[in-house]
Amino acid sequence: MPHLFRALIRSLFATIVLAATAFAADKPSPRNILLIMADDIGIEAFGSYGGETYATPHLDALAKNGIQFSHAYAQPLCTPTRVQIMTGKYNHRNWQAFGIMPQDERTFGHMMSDLGYRTLIAGKWQLTSYDPPDFPGAEKRRNMGMDPRDAGFDEYLLYHAGHTEDKGSRFANPTYMKNGELITEDGTYGEDLSVDYILEFMERHADEPTFVYFPMALPHSPFNPTPDSEVWQDPTRRLEEDLKYYPDMVEYMDTLVGRLVAGLEEMGQRDDTLIIFYSDNGSFKNTTSIMSGMMIQGGKSFPIQTGVRVPLIASWPNGTPGETFSRDLVDASDFVPTLLELAGHHAPEDWQLDGQSFAPQLRGETHPAPREAVFVWYDPRPGWGKEHLGRSVFALDHDYKLYHDGRLMKIDLMLPIEVELPLNNLTPSAVAAKTKLQAVIDAMMQPPLSPAVAHEVDAYGQPVGATE
Repeated sequence: MPHLFRALIRSLFATIVLAATAFAADKPSPRNILLIMADDIGIEAFGSYGGETYATPHLDALAKNGIQFSHAYAQPLCTPTRVQIMTGKYNHRNWQAFGIMPQDERTFGHMMSDLGYRTLIAGKWQLTSYDPPDFPGAEKRRNMGMDPRDAGFDEYLLYHAGHTEDKGSRFANPTYMKNGELITEDGTYGEDLSVDYILEFMERHADEPTFVYFPMALPHSPFNPTPDSEVWQDPTRRLEEDLKYYPDMVEYMDTLVGRLVAGLEEMGQRDDTLIIFYSDNGSFKNTTSIMSGMMIQGGKSFPIQTGVRVPLIASWPNGTPGETFSRDLVDASDFVPTLLELAGHHAPEDWQLDGQSFAPQLRGETHPAPREAVFVWYDPRPGWGKEHLGRSVFALDHDYKLYHDGRLMKIDLMLPIEVELPLNNLTPSAVAAKTKLQAVIDAMMQPPLSPAVAHEVDAYGQPVGATE
């Protein structure tokens, strides 16, 4: 779709947004919103959740001085969550392929820009073009995603903004797209550049409300040294790959959050800035961490608790009371309606959003009708490296999880653990939960649906079971 035509769609979108019904004026709204989404990390890594393996003092402090959600969920893999969080829709509404944001989607970048916020995205994109040219079927998917300049942000600094083979490094000597210019910068660290740009942007627009989305690259593989690693002093070792650097990466992620908080304090912007920290999926499957005395293995890419149960921490000194803990359910589709409510609006019904606002909790209020269940439609195919993955559809609440194939799981209250229950010996509460969650799946699988739902394909885009 030509950029001009997409711009006309965005203009129409702006008119609809600005006509959305406003909430009561007495509801407090943060002047600035900084949404940070880490890449591949579950709840077991954080001290505030009971993690014992890594030092995360800055995020623990945000939790202590704000609100921490114990039952936040994401998709098991990055693109599914990234599309869902930016559009407010479950994947069965708009899924096309891994590494692809549909070109005609409305993102929270468009929305917040149209509501008067100065907007920036800095970090990882990976939503324009993903499959390398020699991957079977790649010619059908290359360049079919959204270009960053069409995503609704005033400015951007992004890793992997184009083709996979051109992405370069995300960490040492990074390659990134800055407002249309592709740059490789030796001697620097990609995440430092993102944080520097975020703080510079917010200072430059200190007299305007800002919305900044920071989809971090940390602590995703490759597992490289960080500027705090001992070997960083040797430039020849900065791209060395070894799982032993994973703890350094987790802790540098926390350090960057601390830098953002300190920078906002220096600007005098911290008290009226809402900082939200979330993750796109669980930790890499080869990592192990201690949580509340138990060994937890990462579950990234799989629809188990360690793949989908993620941190959600928010801190807003002028709005959220400290040391608040919430067991309310939240998922990635909830961020669009939450941002809209924080900006004083709600979405028209014809947007057909799947999410539910958690703005009341961010204001320290009790939600009048909190979520009763989370729904997940997950199928990251087609896409490079997705040969071992398949489709999974399920719904869950605080205690139980029902897969579309009939399996029922008991969920641990605090740990990212689920245990399958024998269907021939269910308790009355489990039977009631199974009935409830089946109703959620049935209700959610009603139109509108993406064409991807009807025809299951393999990693190469071929119908499942087809033979050449």
